[in-house]
Amino acid sequence: MHRFRLPLAFISRILFVAVACAALLAPHRALAQSAPAAAAEQQTVGPIVVPTVIVTAQKEPVEAQRLPLSLTALTQQALAEAGVSVISDAARYAPNTYFTEFTARKLTNARFRGIGSSPANPAITTYLDGVPQLHENSSSVELLNVGQIELVRGPQSALFGRNTLGGVINVTSVVPSLTVWTGGVTVPLGSSGARDVEGTVSGPLAEGRLGIALSLDYGRRDGFTENLVTGNRLDDRSAFAGKAQLLWAPTANWLTQVIVSGERARDGDYALSDLAGLRAAPFTTSRDFEGHTDRDVVNTTITSRREGARLTLSTVTGIVRWITEDLTDLDATPLPLVTRTNAEESLQFTQEVRVASAAGAPLRLGPGATLRWQAGALVFTQNYEQDAVNAFSPFVLSPFVAFPVTQHTPQSTLDDVGIGLFGQGTIGFGERTEVMLGARVAHERREATLNTFFEPAIAPLQQVTAERSFTNVSPQAAAAYWLQPDKQVYVSVAQGFKAGGFNAASPAGSEAYDEERTVNVEAGVKTRWISDRVEANAAVFRIDWDDLQLNLPDPLVPAQFYIANVGSATSSGIEFEVLARVHQGVALFSTLGYNRATFDEGSVSSGVPVGGNRIPNAPSYVATIGTQLSHEVRPGVTVYGRAEATFYGDFEYDDLNLARQDAYSLAGFRVGVRGERLFTEAWIRNAFDTHYVPVAFAFRVPSGFVGESGPPRTFGLRTGVTF
Repeated sequence: MHRFRLPLAFISRILFVAVACAALLAPHRALAQSAPAAAAEQQTVGPIVVPTVIVTAQKEPVEAQRLPLSLTALTQQALAEAGVSVISDAARYAPNTYFTEFTARKLTNARFRGIGSSPANPAITTYLDGVPQLHENSSSVELLNVGQIELVRGPQSALFGRNTLGGVINVTSVVPSLTVWTGGVTVPLGSSGARDVEGTVSGPLAEGRLGIALSLDYGRRDGFTENLVTGNRLDDRSAFAGKAQLLWAPTANWLTQVIVSGERARDGDYALSDLAGLRAAPFTTSRDFEGHTDRDVVNTTITSRREGARLTLSTVTGIVRWITEDLTDLDATPLPLVTRTNAEESLQFTQEVRVASAAGAPLRLGPGATLRWQAGALVFTQNYEQDAVNAFSPFVLSPFVAFPVTQHTPQSTLDDVGIGLFGQGTIGFGERTEVMLGARVAHERREATLNTFFEPAIAPLQQVTAERSFTNVSPQAAAAYWLQPDKQVYVSVAQGFKAGGFNAASPAGSEAYDEERTVNVEAGVKTRWISDRVEANAAVFRIDWDDLQLNLPDPLVPAQFYIANVGSATSSGIEFEVLARVHQGVALFSTLGYNRATFDEGSVSSGVPVGGNRIPNAPSYVATIGTQLSHEVRPGVTVYGRAEATFYGDFEYDDLNLARQDAYSLAGFRVGVRGERLFTEAWIRNAFDTHYVPVAFAFRVPSGFVGESGPPRTFGLRTGVTF
């Protein structure tokens, strides 16, 4: 039987952060108690409570604490206090949430409760202002003028569709103001040559009718990893991002919003190196060739919402276009053996139309029974193209091939078309009981043209042309009971679905993979205590997989991956979240998620039995503890501080469990002062300079694995002006 034990390092780091929090807290309390005027001042700022958060995790706005599901919502204020700039930064505040990240921005894969997959067929889909990012290449972008991030754990296929069997990441922008002009400019500077400039402005073009918001960001930093052959830094970053919004409100109950955002990233090469070498000498590699990783992303979103006396009509139109190009040393050695150029591009279109009962007008079913409902349809298309070229030096492929050879592996086109019909109803019985039922019927067709060939033609062309269709019904049910108005218990059962499809590249015979299904059973409590000063939630869950899709390295082509079904698996665990306001300027937060995700007996990966092995990249636990402090030292001037630490349990890098990352922890601190218009703050991340390797995979190197070091200690200053 597996026992959950907290290592000594885990406990010592918790104690250190607690002492640091107390040290920051002590002068704050002294100031508060030494000035009699402070007590009178606190009485004028309102009650000390954990604020209520409204989310759209189920498409319609509702209080987060009323939903019978596990979710973590970070408001605009929380994002600013934590210094969150990309979605993966938010993961440390949600239990059982982990992101697998490479130095290339496009390779960022979310994992909830052990569930994750390939960027091409994600298990957790990111929604940007209601538009699903059907490929992970477009999901990890700079957060410009974002109002809220919601991390919803557990299958959401009933409302959101096929690629949400692990959960949903829901990101929403700040709505442009129709009444007043606001804005600001921020200049962050940091270690490793980091420099940035951010600017936002928002206001009315026609008061009460037409508003606009513009946001721009440009940032760059030097690389962390040194190439010992050339002395250069490999993994530098440089990007320009922008977002423009137009809000039209022709009437009081009708809003239409147009959002155009984009990002142009020009980054250095992958920092991949032999795993054993990385652990002996972090942030080093040796290679004869240095490449780059480029990405361009453009998102266009049009949303419209009209609220009537009985019905609400919403539409969301999304167009996502992205292009990437990677050039890298594929052999990861100082020898001039093989380089790889990988060009990818995609164009997706989504259109959703949805009708729901008005917020204040549920359908009355009888004495004490009401029905809130919503129903809609989604159609989508996704076109993807890839041309990956491996350039081999003479004699690398064979002692008989005495000339350079290029291999297109693959040159492929994947087309996907689908439609989904969904509905959900919530029946309320009196003031204490609610039952939620939902389902989605989905159908999609996938087509593939896959070519592999050499120039010159030293081997015959390999071509695959195929088509497959998938149809699914995904049901979901939940029941909630309020023991008291601020204390809820719930239970839910949901089926998740992820369609099968085709690999752009794979070993011969593995071009296609089948659909994946999960069943998630969950029970939880959501509570508030001490006059709403403390919010405490807990959940226990079990997930059963069928035909689990796993992203595997191609044994014949280095650094190339493909999706394969490996059998069944089980994931179970617990989650806790606590947020407390113990004082007007003191907030405490803590999360803990424990997860055990393993392959079932009989599961086979690449011809090897993996039954009983742990699912890769699923930490046994993720926990965060911290505090946010603030104090008004004089009217209009506030000093603030933040201390936090996140603890990650050990996890395996691969399905065969041949290599792993041991448990580690990361701590961060932030302190600043804010006036009515100006602010400045200092920050530090990975304060103890912990070395860890968050991502690695099997490769033809001495240790059998290559990986990338996680970011080292970084620090900096952030100064800005707002109006």
